[in-house]
Amino acid sequence: MLTIRTTFSLFVLSVLALTGCSTTSVKSTEFVPVVQNATPLDESLLLDVGVMVFDPGIDEVDRDDLDRTNFEIRRAESRYAPYLMADTLQRSGNWGAVRVLPSDSSVMDVFLEGQILLSDGEGMMVKVTVSDATGREWYTRVYEEHISQYSYDQTQRQLHDPFQVVYNTIANDLLAYVQDNVSDEQIRNIRTVSELQFAANFAPDIFGSYVTTSDRGITSVARLPAENDPSLRRIRDIRERDNLFVDTVQDYYATYTREMRGPYDAWREQSYHETMALDEAERSARRRFIAGAAAIVGGIAAVGSQNSAVAQTAGIVGVGAGAYLVRSGFDRSAEARMHIAALQELGESLQSEIAPKVIELDDRTIMLTGTVEEQYEQWRDILMEIYLTETGGV
Repeated sequence: MLTIRTTFSLFVLSVLALTGCSTTSVKSTEFVPVVQNATPLDESLLLDVGVMVFDPGIDEVDRDDLDRTNFEIRRAESRYAPYLMADTLQRSGNWGAVRVLPSDSSVMDVFLEGQILLSDGEGMMVKVTVSDATGREWYTRVYEEHISQYSYDQTQRQLHDPFQVVYNTIANDLLAYVQDNVSDEQIRNIRTVSELQFAANFAPDIFGSYVTTSDRGITSVARLPAENDPSLRRIRDIRERDNLFVDTVQDYYATYTREMRGPYDAWREQSYHETMALDEAERSARRRFIAGAAAIVGGIAAVGSQNSAVAQTAGIVGVGAGAYLVRSGFDRSAEARMHIAALQELGESLQSEIAPKVIELDDRTIMLTGTVEEQYEQWRDILMEIYLTETGGV
């Protein structure tokens, strides 16, 4: 039968073993390529995709993660990530026009919305919702990827974004969904609804009756205008101008992403190391708190259960060792706070390198001192003025 002294000795050894252990994270380096449709589709069956500016997910940040989340960087990422998503879809060759949409007032065949749930250089988690112009939601899925230091190797960064696998996987899932669930007839219907919705937005008195929306929010075609309808021709011209403006906005997002990538990648790489160090510091602090508290309890029990001086001395040593481990845990927590401060400082240095952009239009130059979304709303007002001028307000 083990004596209390022997039990305590084994306990102290287990405590020391606990505080000395380490955690190793194994990361996958498997790269998922973009899948291309084996059979090229007729151009009339290529759906145009609008990628909404992502929700930065600030309201979804857990209280425990508030200190390690830089909101300004999240807002920058909400414009950076959708451009990479749109670029991935466009390069796949499986879609028509793919655009980052500065406003939810834009009309496209398919909409991809994203919400950033995690982005700290080591991991990325994005919730994606896809729907079409009829209002039918296709699916909502969460994508998560954790990477290794290898992803920040210079040769790898020249090839693709460290989290390119996330965008490739989303693109592959979108293609697979269309192939399995959307017929050619449905594609044509989606494209028709998209055009008539745009027309109804500019000329509700003329085109409002061409579509109908059910109680479930699903829009369908009620009737079709004649192909030679002059009002339809004017609407198509207006839509073409709108697309040209949105294409110009793509240049803004491209420039924004290109200029952001250098400092952003540097921040992410540093954030990767800080995140890993922070996690290890927190794990170490927890281990030391648990082990220290247990050692104190064990030491007190040893002191109180024996009258011998040896047992009491051993108990006092146990209490002292436990107190040291608890204090060490506090020290590691201070180290964790230091890493959090470093993350915040890195975020502020990145934010200082992001400045307003200028986009050139045919007849004017617009300084985007506000948001792109605000500029786009102004453009829609200009389009409405153009349409009313051309039609005499009819």
